[in-house]
Amino acid sequence: MEATLQERSHAGSRLVLYGVIANATLAVVKILAGWWGHSNALIADGLESSLDVISSILIWGALLYAGKPPDEEHPYGHGKLESLAAVVGAIFLLAAGASVAVHSAVELFQFHTGTGQPAPMPSGWTLIVLALVIAIKEGFYRTLMNAGKRVGSSAMQADAWHHRSDAITSIAAFAGISVALIGGPAWRSGDDWAALFSCVIILRNGFVMLRKGVGEVIDEQVSPQLAGDIMRIACEVPDVVNAEKCRVRKSGLMFIADLHIRVPGGMTVYRGHEVSHEVKDHLLQAGLRLGDVTVHIEPAGRP
Repeated sequence: MEATLQERSHAGSRLVLYGVIANATLAVVKILAGWWGHSNALIADGLESSLDVISSILIWGALLYAGKPPDEEHPYGHGKLESLAAVVGAIFLLAAGASVAVHSAVELFQFHTGTGQPAPMPSGWTLIVLALVIAIKEGFYRTLMNAGKRVGSSAMQADAWHHRSDAITSIAAFAGISVALIGGPAWRSGDDWAALFSCVIILRNGFVMLRKGVGEVIDEQVSPQLAGDIMRIACEVPDVVNAEKCRVRKSGLMFIADLHIRVPGGMTVYRGHEVSHEVKDHLLQAGLRLGDVTVHIEPAGRP
């Protein structure tokens, strides 16, 4: 089980590291292209990618650490750091969305009030840069999201949404620059309106990921379906009359469960102890990503 956990953790951390390299490269490309192409939206998009680099580095380190086996100081393993990284990643996502929203709101105010320096028209070739960025970021989103769901990593899913949010802001910038180029200076504000719309989506997903990460940190009960599956599978073991009071919490890439089972009241203590181990082994081999199970024995009626 520990080897499987480490393999999942290292596989996830490699994907996140590839994302760090991609984010860093694209951030430099977008900032330089925005500077030379007179596109404030592209520069803001590049700055958001720079924030993603910091967040992805934190998640990458957390995934490596979360894969370490339990030790004397951490008998339940190090998986909670993965959930904490998801919280940090969600906060960075919210900060990036808020930053782009404020930047766009200020430019809209200056545009409609006639204050500030009039922004130059962006260059048409910046659309080519944005089209490539959108394709790359959407590809990273799909890869990381699928891998995150497969291994059960909230941090990887949060990092995937960083790539999706980057693609969304790039789409907004693409739409805004296109409107400005087609409509002329009078439509220059289309870029900022599109950016504000994309920020609503980014902020919503940031709050969803934040709530999920915080829930894992404070040991929120997982889905009733998983608890039901655990009790059903536990009852497959001979001498188990029924199962109840199943509590399941997420720890990194694995789940930890506490379970009460009922056995015949006349059963010996020795046999009851054997049954509890049989239930635990059966559950750990059931493919439910359980890292540990604590089984409590109760009598089903008097002997």
